[in-house]
Amino acid sequence: MNKKKIGIAMSGGVDSTACALLLQQHFDVHGFFMRLVGPDPAGQEQRVRAVAKQLGIDLQVIDLSREFTTSILHYFTTTYQQGLTPNPCMVCNHTIKFGLFMDAILACGMDAMATGHYARIEKDGDTYQLCKGSDKAKDQSYFLARLDQCQLSRALFPLGEHQKEEAYQLVEEHGFTDFRGQESQDICFLGSTPVGQFLSERIPQAEQTGRIISREGQDLGVHQGLFHYTIGQRRGLGIADISPWYVTALEPETNTVIIGKEEDLYRDTLLIHQPHWLQAPEEEQTYQIKIRYRHQGADARIKRIDDRRWKIHFETLQRAITPGQFAVIYEQDRVLGCGEIE
Repeated sequence: MNKKKIGIAMSGGVDSTACALLLQQHFDVHGFFMRLVGPDPAGQEQRVRAVAKQLGIDLQVIDLSREFTTSILHYFTTTYQQGLTPNPCMVCNHTIKFGLFMDAILACGMDAMATGHYARIEKDGDTYQLCKGSDKAKDQSYFLARLDQCQLSRALFPLGEHQKEEAYQLVEEHGFTDFRGQESQDICFLGSTPVGQFLSERIPQAEQTGRIISREGQDLGVHQGLFHYTIGQRRGLGIADISPWYVTALEPETNTVIIGKEEDLYRDTLLIHQPHWLQAPEEEQTYQIKIRYRHQGADARIKRIDDRRWKIHFETLQRAITPGQFAVIYEQDRVLGCGEIE
């Protein structure tokens, strides 16, 4: 009986390597590398080739650098231009990694695509459910919340039931001894480049100075370019006071940074638009909602406003709710869906 063919999305890191080792025990495994843009794409590709060789699997390179530039980098820069804080990983997973990249892998004759994400997929009848990974400290279901049923049906997450330390131990048992301390970057295409520098090289008006004002309209200083700031930011404001100031809003229309005190960062409601549902929530039922990846999640109720907008009301005040980020709705460990925060 022929083994199923699984295409591994390889990054040259510990997670995709552990993923390949786990699947080699039961499947016909093939490596695939997604060539994008970043600080050292050639170096990363070389590392992936070395890992694939040591694993004893073939490697095929899929060049999506042009598509990544026109979609993800465009989204990243235009979102900042709108005074919002983007989440490129959320968008990339849906459109590039589990979109164009998955399509290319399946077109090569693979039965499914596997990645090193710490998340789980459970099948309930004809429905695929996205769930948190067993390692709660490394769970990445938040970043996968925009995937659809078709994408989940062809995806495998072998590390979903494992702890991160198990991945390190597995690869080390197979001779890979240099992975520790090499965690991947939060935003892969930035590397060590600050967001402000990246944007200033691509947006002519990125370094345009403007006013810093209080929530009451008091003129307090000058900012060095709107895109250097995000909601909740304290550093870099250059304003001395008895208690610290924080960014509470950005107004691109007037090129203004609005600041306030710690208590001004807290809200108990938000709006999301253009939601994506794996299963639509029931109105007025309590769910756990994460407003960013590192957020622990908080109990909230959700109410539909119209076809494209929903209102979320938290039981407790939440700090630094940031427009442009995504709110992900959970029912216990299961992802129901998500929407972009207005």
